[in-house]
Formats: sequence, structure tokens, C-alpha cells
Amino acid sequence: MKHRLIYLLNSGQRRLQRWTQARTLEGGVTSAQAGLLFYLDKNDGAPMSAAAAALDLGAPGMSGLADRMRSLSLIERRRDEDDGRAWRLWLTDEGRVALEYSRASLTEMNAKLTEGFSEAEIDVVARWLSSLREKFPVMDET
Repeated sequence: MKHRLIYLLNSGQRRLQRWTQARTLEGGVTSAQAGLLFYLDKNDGAPMSAAAAALDLGAPGMSGLADRMRSLSLIERRRDEDDGRAWRLWLTDEGRVALEYSRASLTEMNAKLTEGFSEAEIDVVARWLSSLREKFPVMDET
């Protein structure tokens, strides 16, 4: 095979992760935290289970993420009024500020990621990356 896709995908992900972590140190949030902020921006008060599914996280990962974000005052976690066993997640004012910072960072990141490529090329890359989600379904983390 002419392309080392697994290597390139893993290497690119690690480099992108390091780049985003450096941005975190400048006052932002982690990429996982940003993902939840973006989700809650459109789904404030969502059940934790729905947020976990949207972010491709298992229950333990979602619980840990919610705990960390709650300790940073980015979200609130409240009992579901209809199901006392379930929790719902809400953005705080601090979370909305972090969301705006993340939105600006994401704009910069997307510009960097797409630089030098045509829209048609990016469409193919996006289609290929999306196909990974279908070809490799989520495995149960429990």
C-alpha cells in the first residue's frame, strides 16, 4: 500500500492534540471540554447519556468529564425532574465564556487544517473520516 494511513492518522491526531493542549494552557479548555460546551450550546439541559452519545463517550468517561467541568464551574449537573436516577447538564456563565473562547480557537484551527486544500478535497477528507465512525462502531467501555 502506498499510503500509511494508520500511521498518518495517529501521528496527525497526536500532533493536533498537542497543538490543542498548548492552546488550553493559554486559557482555553481541553478539546473534550470544548466538545461538551458546543453540544450544550445547542442542547442546554441535555441528559448526560445524550451528551455522552453525542461525544462518543462511555458512561465512565462522561461522568469524569462532567465532574472536571463542574469543578471548573463550566457546567452544572442537576437531577432530571422526570427520572431521579438521571442527570442533566447545563452551561454556566463561565461555561459560556469558555465556549466563546473555544469557538474562536476552533475557527483558527479549522483554517489551519484546511489551508492549502480545495473545498472538494476537504469534502473527501471529511467523508473519509466520517466513514470511520460507521466502519468502526463504538465499543462498550464498561
